[in-house]
Amino acid sequence: MRDNPVFKIVSKILFGPIIIYGLYVQFHGDYGPGGGFQAGVIVAAAYILYALIFGLERVRKIMPNLVIQYIMALGVLVFAGTGIASIAFGANYLDYSPFADKIYKAQHLGIIIVELGVGLTVFAVMLGLFYAFAGFKPKK
Repeated sequence: MRDNPVFKIVSKILFGPIIIYGLYVQFHGDYGPGGGFQAGVIVAAAYILYALIFGLERVRKIMPNLVIQYIMALGVLVFAGTGIASIAFGANYLDYSPFADKIYKAQHLGIIIVELGVGLTVFAVMLGLFYAFAGFKPKK
């Protein structure tokens, strides 16, 4: 499969649009189906497709393990930080009302930020799991 030129060309063509579609799902999730979880899986699928065609080591050069770990932590910090910020402004945890003057604007902004944190975390965890299972070599 790795030597097939059709797979290589198609995966290079599809890599960018898959990521763009994942971003669309990420930022459209508050208006329709989708959100952080789905977007994280879609973007991770783009990297997994690339790894299946070009090899795990080539993808690890694009997205090293250390970067994956930082993205995991950043996603959790964005999610938790949103809740802590609402507490700091005198509201309940993940109560978005202090983020804007109108409640519907505050809810919209808060949901986008929380879903971004979820998307980052899910992307990084899915790719990290793929790295762990794809790179596993049993002892002989």
